[in-house]
Order: sequence, then structure tokens, then C-alpha cells
Amino acid sequence: MTSAVLLAIAALLAGAIASVAGFGIGSILTPVIALRADTKLAVAAVSIPHFLGTALRLWMLRRDVNRTVFLSFGLASAAGGLTGALLHAYSASPALTAVFGSLLVFAGLTGLTGLSQKMRFGRRTGYIAGAISGALGGLVGNQGGIRSAALLGFDIPKESFVATATAIALVVDIARIPVYLATGGNQIAGLRNAIAIASAGVLAGTLGGERILRRLPPDLFLRLVALLILSLGVFELYSL
Repeated sequence: MTSAVLLAIAALLAGAIASVAGFGIGSILTPVIALRADTKLAVAAVSIPHFLGTALRLWMLRRDVNRTVFLSFGLASAAGGLTGALLHAYSASPALTAVFGSLLVFAGLTGLTGLSQKMRFGRRTGYIAGAISGALGGLVGNQGGIRSAALLGFDIPKESFVATATAIALVVDIARIPVYLATGGNQIAGLRNAIAIASAGVLAGTLGGERILRRLPPDLFLRLVALLILSLGVFELYSL
């Protein structure tokens, strides 16, 4: 019961954060699911609530998607996502935990220091970063930070930035989920109750989170999110 409540709260928080920041579902939910399953299975299981929350968010923001950036950057990310998912199927869980934890620590530190807001990629480098972020999404379910940094190089308005990032994340999900189901469908089905709780929480957080979180000062919000992500990363590495 306690773990179910924790998962529901984490899912609500993840959906709410993603509705404002454009990412965060995988970063927050994967360590929570990993409390009851290994990291490899947790990454695959979280992809389902991630897909549902991302699809809902895209529907809400669909008019602001920059189609030119989406078609080019999105294709690179989809290819990377498929590659990462295939590597995920043959990776050992401890290795995935180490990679995932390290990425969370990096994302948390760059957020706390403000470095993440200064990161910029040129357009050409941005496509490469798109492929890398997609690969990380397929491998460990954590892609948002690198994808966002890469998209900053395309100089698009804030609303279009969030909407386009969401559309690209959905494409990566579409590329990776069939691989997860084909290689570990039975194991994923064993977590169906946790997936259902996480999915409901993410959807509710996506719908209601934006109004609540927008009341927080932007700097405070970013610091709190970064601190949470850093803490989760340290916990993941400590659990090895």
C-alpha cells in the first residue's frame, strides 16, 4: 500500500513537472518503479505512462509544433530511440543503473548550477544531439535534458519549443515501446498494476499540474526539480 501511494504521488509530480518543463516523467518514475523491479525492467515499464502523458501533452500543445524542426530533429531522435531500445534489450541491469544514475546526477548538477540554461548546440550539432538523446531515451528512458539543450540551437519561440520537444519525445516512445514489448512483454505485464497507477497519476498531473506549478517562481521551480533529480541519481548510484 505504501509503495502504491508513493508511486501515485511520484506520478502526479512527474506529470505536473513535464507539463511545464517538457520532460521529467522518466527521470522521476524510473527510480520509483526500480524499487520493485530492476532498472532494466523499470525503464521499459515507465515507457507506457511516459507515452500516455506525452501524447496527452502533445494534444494540448499540437498547434504550436514547429513542423520543420520536428521532421528533421524528430527523425534523428527516432532512429536513436530505436537503436537505444535494441541496446537496452541486451544490456545488463547494473550497467543501465550506472548510466541512468550518472545522467540524473549530471542533469541535477547542471540544473542547480544554472549550467543547463546556458547550454547551446548549433543546428548541425543539434541533429547529432537529437540522435544521442533518442538513443538515451531508448536505453535508459532519460533524454529530456540533452534534447532540450539541443533544441535551443534552433531559436524557436517558447511555446513552440515545448510543443516540438513533446512531439519528438512521443516519436521516440513510438520507436522504443514495440522493442520493449517484443523482448520483455511478459515481464512488463507483471508490473501492470504499477503501470496503471503510474499512468493514471501522470495523466492527472499533466492535466492539473500546469496551473499549480506556474504559481512557483521560475528559478525556485527549476532548482527544486534539479535537486530532486540529483537526489534520485545519487540514490540510484548508491544502490549499485
